[in-house]
Amino acid sequence: MKTLKNALSITLCFLAFTACKKDTKGTEAEVSEKVTDTIVIEKVAPIEVEKTRQELKEDLTTKGFQTFDFIDSKTQDTILMQQYFMAFLKSGPIRSQNEEEAAMLQEAHLAHLARMYKEGYADLIGPFGDNGNIRGITVYNVPTLRMADSLAHLDPMVKAGRLEIEIHPWWVAKGQSLR
Repeated sequence: MKTLKNALSITLCFLAFTACKKDTKGTEAEVSEKVTDTIVIEKVAPIEVEKTRQELKEDLTTKGFQTFDFIDSKTQDTILMQQYFMAFLKSGPIRSQNEEEAAMLQEAHLAHLARMYKEGYADLIGPFGDNGNIRGITVYNVPTLRMADSLAHLDPMVKAGRLEIEIHPWWVAKGQSLR
C-alpha cells in the first residue's frame, strides 16, 4: 500500500513537472534561465489513538487495579472509576532531630516523593497549609494497599519516625484532573 502511494506521488509530481515545463524554443535569455523544483517529503508521526474505556478497564484489571463503572444519573455517561490509595503523612513520635538533621531528612523526603512521582507510583503529592498533625498527602497509583504502604514506608522521614503513615483506599474517575 505504501509503495503504491509512493508510486502515485512520484507519477503526479512527474506529470506536474512536465506539464509546467517551458518551451525551449524561446530567446537565448529564456533558454539560459535555470528552473529548479524541490520536492520535500516529510515524515508524519502516527496519530495515537486513545484506548476505549473498556480497553483501559481491561488493561488496569490485568495489572491488578480495582475498577468499576459508574453511570452518571444526569448524563447517562459511563465513568470508569479506579481505586487509588491516599496516604496521610502525620507527625511521628520522633521529632527531636536537631535543625541540621531535620533539614537533611526533609531533603531526602522530597527526593523520595519526587522519585515516586517520576516513576509513576504517586500522582498527587503535597503538604497541608496549616501546622496540624496531618502534615501532607501522597496519592499512590498502585494496585494494592500493601504496595502503597510499602512505598510510603520507604520515605526517609517515615523511617526516622518523624512522620507516620495512614493509608486509605480512594475511588476517583480515571483520568479526571484537578481544576
